[in-house]
Formats: sequence, structure tokens, C-alpha cells
Amino acid sequence: MPVHTTQGSQGDRGRGVGLGLALGSAIAFGGSGVAAKPLIEEGLDPLHVVWLRVAGAALVMLPLAVRHRALPRRRPALLAGFGLLAVAGVQACYFAALSRIPVGVALLVEYLAPAILLGWVRFVQRRPVTRAAAVGVVLAVGGLACVVEVWSGMAFDALGLLLALAAACCQVGYFVLSDQGADAGEEAPDPLGVIAYGLLVGALVLTVVTRPWTMDWSVLGGTVSMDGTAVAAWLLLGWVVLIATVLAYVTGVVAVRRLSPQVAGVVACLEAVIATVLAWVLLGEHLSAPQLIGGGIVLAGAFIAQSATPAKIPDEPVAGGPGHAQGNGAATDGSGAGGPERQLSAPGSAS
Repeated sequence: MPVHTTQGSQGDRGRGVGLGLALGSAIAFGGSGVAAKPLIEEGLDPLHVVWLRVAGAALVMLPLAVRHRALPRRRPALLAGFGLLAVAGVQACYFAALSRIPVGVALLVEYLAPAILLGWVRFVQRRPVTRAAAVGVVLAVGGLACVVEVWSGMAFDALGLLLALAAACCQVGYFVLSDQGADAGEEAPDPLGVIAYGLLVGALVLTVVTRPWTMDWSVLGGTVSMDGTAVAAWLLLGWVVLIATVLAYVTGVVAVRRLSPQVAGVVACLEAVIATVLAWVLLGEHLSAPQLIGGGIVLAGAFIAQSATPAKIPDEPVAGGPGHAQGNGAATDGSGAGGPERQLSAPGSAS
């Protein structure tokens, strides 16, 4: 799912709009776990909640799928992989983790994805990475050790942590698939079309896996407890589908188009902070001081990791000296170069 930036400066007004959209996307994504966890605790299976989220969002995005109906013929492998990993895999693993560990911890573990992605770039693609990238990986892993309190023998459920880590790995798959066709110019697949078909593929896969006809549908007609407060279940489901999925993806895509990936990535890191604060206020999930500090270190490491650019030898000489290649909006230090790391600020943390 390539992300294109407009040429030249977006202007102060456009940049402000982009920052607002990126912040809105982070808030929307960050609230998904807080809205979903009461439904899970009321008795809905985590996979059933995932199916409701993905199927509902796919239905809303169906008009975009119809508009880009030629996309499945052009990019069948991309859409299949995107649906399996970026939609079904991330959502299922993250929501399953929520049933066993706090929202903030699950999302912080998921933020190891930038570090894992750099491992993919370095050891699978065999491309060199910068020292700053390595520092980001070390910070992210060290911060995670604080979050899970390794000195006390892993205070959190081990399976829940593994599920959150699996969500991070699926997110890496999203980043790698996002780079497919990024250099195709006008032939690059439209990101909204990829999102729409990814949701459709994810919904079909999850329908087979979760068998939603066995779900206890009566839960959706009642109320659930949010830290002692009764809330209509359908309102929380509506938030998960419309706000935390559809609105989050769309605003995130538009934000990245208006901002550089690096700037959008900074705002995206706020998602974990927002999720932790919302879980604290709405669900009563409190983290200790070392865990909060560790969470900050994880976010710092994730930001450094996703900001760092692998060293790259240009395929051909660049004439004109520094700044010559800025006509297409790319950064002169190579931060706009192709590769998975360029896409880290794209929406689809999907959490």
C-alpha cells in the first residue's frame, strides 16, 4: 500500500490539517482495545469481536471496493496477504491478547513491530541499517522488559504476551506488503482500495475461522460494564467498527499523504499513550511507575527505529548536489527512499 506525498511544501494550513488528522487517527486506533475489552469480558469470544469489527468495517468500505474492482485482478497476492496479516492476523492476535493482559501492555508489546521490521530489513533483505536504528531496537526491547517486569518473573500472562508479540509480527507483514508496488508510479494500487479489499479478505477468512453463527448475539442487545458503569454493547461495537477501524484507517491514510512519513510516525506513536490513558480512566487498569517508564522507552525506541533509514547506495548518480531530488517530496537524506521502513507511519497498527 504505497503512500504518496504531494510535491513541495504542503503549506502551514495543509500541515496543520494533516497533523490534526494524524492525531485523530491515533486517538481512534488507541480506543479500540478500551471499547472491545468490555465486550470480551461480558462473554464474547475475542475472535468473534474481531469478526464483528472487520466484517462491519468491510461492509462500510464496500463502495470503495466496488470503485476499485479492477484491483483484485492486478494485485491478488497483495490483497490476500494484506487481508490475512494486516487485517485478520493483527486484529485476532491483539484482541486475543486483550483477554489476558491489560490494554496498554498489549499495545506496547505490539510496538516492537518497528524493531522486528528492522531485523527483517537487516537479516532477510540483507540491507544495512544505521546505528540509530540499532539504538532504537535496544531501547524498545529494554523498555519492554520494564513493561512486563522481568525482574518479578513476568508479572503478566505469558500466552497473552506471546499473542501481543504475534500481533507485532503480523504488523511487520503489513509493513512489508505495504511496500509492494510503491515504485510503480501511477500504476501503484490505491491505498483506500487496498484497505477495502484487505477488510473483505479478512472478513471472509475470519468467517471460516470464527464461525460467527455460534456467537452469543444476545450480548450485543444488552449492556456491558466499563469499570462499573453500564454501557450499551452496541454502542461500543459501533465505536470499534466506525471509529476505531474505518475512521482510523481513512484519516491515517489522508494524514500520511499530507505529512512526511516521519512526522506522521511521531504522531502515530501517541496511539500507545492514548490507549494506556483511556484504559486507566475507563477500565481502571493501572500501570506501575516502572511500567510507565518502560512504556516511554518502548515508544522512544519505536520512534527511533521507524525514523532511521537503512543505508542505501543509489542505483545511479544524482546530479545537482544535495536537495536536487526534492522535487517529488522526498527527503534528501534518503528518508523518502523506497523500502518497508518508509511505510511505518502508515495506518494499520490496527490495534
